[in-house]
Amino acid sequence: MDWDYLRYIRALAIGGTLAKAGELLGVHQTTVLRRLDQMEESLGVQFFERSRDGLQLTPAGETAFREAERLAVEMENLERKLVGQDSAPVGKVRLAAEDAMMNELLSPILAELVLEFPDIELEILTDNDVANLSHREADLTLRPENKPQATLEGERIAAIESAVYGAAKYCRRNRNMDLENHPESCLWIIPDETFSHLATGRWYRKHLKSVTSVIRCNSLQSMHALARAGAGLAVLPCYLGEGTRELRRLSDPLEGESVDLWLHVNQDTQQMARVRIVMEYLVERLQALEPQLEIKAAV
Repeated sequence: MDWDYLRYIRALAIGGTLAKAGELLGVHQTTVLRRLDQMEESLGVQFFERSRDGLQLTPAGETAFREAERLAVEMENLERKLVGQDSAPVGKVRLAAEDAMMNELLSPILAELVLEFPDIELEILTDNDVANLSHREADLTLRPENKPQATLEGERIAAIESAVYGAAKYCRRNRNMDLENHPESCLWIIPDETFSHLATGRWYRKHLKSVTSVIRCNSLQSMHALARAGAGLAVLPCYLGEGTRELRRLSDPLEGESVDLWLHVNQDTQQMARVRIVMEYLVERLQALEPQLEIKAAV
């Protein structure tokens, strides 16, 4: 089997039409059609069902596509290893982070980075939970975790503290709320079970076990937005709450509920000059934000 067949199968599966596959491959759609006919005829296998709406993978096509995807990843990883001995800060660096951290912490830092290093191309990967992002996809991963895997390389940035926050208008509507003794009288915005990496689970279980009025969210951004709008109270990282004009901090940082912030580096690409430069740049500037991350309790 010609290795190039898999390249065409992958492009056809992703593109869904001859024209889009041609764009992905940089060839005319007639060339794509000719190659498709050629490989199906030579192997005696039909890879796609053809219709007016486009192309649909057959079972054989799905098998070929899975292999094509696997090989594409392996080739990309090989390329990254081969260029790992480069010495100039030029090329792509992939950075993974949660949406909230990207918006609140990283965006201004990255804006300065691309000005200082215009030949570095950043690719940003975001997810509500960075644990969902495969480590092979990123050169650098900014992740909150207290016990990183021993096999991961990286730098600890700071401890992220969390506290209870509420919008001024929510507080005005509930002037008699007593968070310490009667938290069940408030409406709470809480994370759902998919938020496994948050360090505040113990606090929720201890203090909000009798609360019945809740809004559950599967993202920190949603919790932050709802709290800011006055929907209810939320336990938020202090870097989010302190920088939001509409929110008031209603408690000291929650004791024993901090989580360390780590910047991990991919072992396959950590020797690349561009990866090292971006990592050092981020570590220096993120550590300068330590006061925003480690809010101290009132004395």
